[in-house]
Amino acid sequence: MKHTGRAFWIDSPGRGVIRDVALPEPGEGEVLVRTLFSGVSRGTETLVFRGGVPESQHTAMRAPFQEGDFPGPVKYGYLNVGVVEEGPDALTGRTVFCLYPHQTRYVVPASAVTPVPDTVPAERAVLAGTVETAVNALWDAAPLIGDRIAVVGGGMVGCSVAALLARFPGVRVQLVDADPSRAKTAEALGVSFATPQDADGDRDLVVHASATEQGLARSLELLSAEGTVVELSWYGDRKVSLPLGEAFHSRRLTIRSSQVGTVSPARPGRSYADRLAVALDLLADPALDALVTGESAFEDLPDVLPGLASGEIPALCHRVRYDESD
Repeated sequence: MKHTGRAFWIDSPGRGVIRDVALPEPGEGEVLVRTLFSGVSRGTETLVFRGGVPESQHTAMRAPFQEGDFPGPVKYGYLNVGVVEEGPDALTGRTVFCLYPHQTRYVVPASAVTPVPDTVPAERAVLAGTVETAVNALWDAAPLIGDRIAVVGGGMVGCSVAALLARFPGVRVQLVDADPSRAKTAEALGVSFATPQDADGDRDLVVHASATEQGLARSLELLSAEGTVVELSWYGDRKVSLPLGEAFHSRRLTIRSSQVGTVSPARPGRSYADRLAVALDLLADPALDALVTGESAFEDLPDVLPGLASGEIPALCHRVRYDESD
């Protein structure tokens, strides 16, 4: 029987469509996966949806199983949880995570899927890619016991970082966001909350994930002397201005980038698979359900993405559910 599927494509900036796709028969060492859930990582995916990826970053920004090219038509996404319908005996019937776009069924090498632990519900496992980003960020940031830390930007990545930092002994974590409604999310994650103007200063470490120049400037203001801002934001094609005069030099402040495309140099012996496995194990914590703030059917994605991009639909991770008959 020839397998088919349906996939969400960005046909052109700001316009999404669902297309029928013919799937190859899975060969040796490959799996056929039926998608249960996928996740929209609002920051990156809405930037792609708007056509905001700079030409200089077209190669660096490619997702592992992306088809097409920026700005479109392009099939883009990387948070997919499904069940293996055909493949090696050890995987058949298993729930797996894969860095695959929004598609009802797909064929990939068996090495591209990671089994989801029995302690992690499939609905929560869509967060694995973002929690993996947070793991890599904290490998880069290297927080210490007892640190005073601010996470500026209460989006999906910022909240994931805050959730993991809440597990560190003696660490005081404050989530900082201009949206007061993020206070409820912070409470669910076990950290304190403040708006930018009310945030606590004298921080040993600040993780910035607001993707705004105002947020990055405020992050520098919150540091103690010789403190570090770890920059997680992706600005796309936007320019960023910073106050690097004033006390930046006299207080010996540092801005350091962190990017999930490579494993942190602080962990030279770890692989991408190791990092993803750590993230999946961490998702056994039900507190992370607070990061999923909306859900819709796969068929509705062409209407949902414009709402997410405009902010009409507020979201951290927006979960997409798939009909079992797809």
